[in-house]
Amino acid sequence: MSSANSERGKFITLEGLEGVGKTTNRAFVEKLLAQHNIDFVGTREPGGTPLGETLRDLVLHSAGNMQDETELLLMTASRVEHVANVIEPALSLGQWVLCDRFLDASIAYQGAGRELGINRIVDLHTMMGVTIEPDLTLLLDMPVEAGLARMSARGQPDRIEKETLAFFERARAAYLQRALEAPNRVSVIDASGSLESVQLSVKAALMPLLKTA
Repeated sequence: MSSANSERGKFITLEGLEGVGKTTNRAFVEKLLAQHNIDFVGTREPGGTPLGETLRDLVLHSAGNMQDETELLLMTASRVEHVANVIEPALSLGQWVLCDRFLDASIAYQGAGRELGINRIVDLHTMMGVTIEPDLTLLLDMPVEAGLARMSARGQPDRIEKETLAFFERARAAYLQRALEAPNRVSVIDASGSLESVQLSVKAALMPLLKTA
């Protein structure tokens, strides 16, 4: 891969509900970046740092009832650490960052799914200094029930994966609303088709950025 340079790197995020194929398509994006000799960091949320991974485990696997606000604060704390210690340093060095979920996920899951309010999510992150926006967000989208059916074949669900159909319908609607509000940043990928068709769409969405590398 090319060495880091003085130009700021690009920030790419992958978003979508359960079962839409983020893991498979993340590997595809990583392959494309490598083919274009782009130096990149692959990471995820919640997580991405040692502390973030500990918080991830709390969010996804804690026993008992967790308050929705507590979940939001844990996710936000993980993101603050992630931006400060991984994302911003890499971008400043000229590396690209490919992140599995970012702020859009909290807007969809906690803001809409948990019904805590999208403005509250945005205001909290602004107050915490998390104002960075991705250069490109690939939103893998498909009907909720189809995604949940795919997910159910993967094994034991975590806390969030156990949520109701209505929860995920609200989250999906919020994701699609974000895409409407930021069409130059968010590219909606129909994840219900064949893997080949999905990856053709992913590649097409990435090409404008790749041409600048």
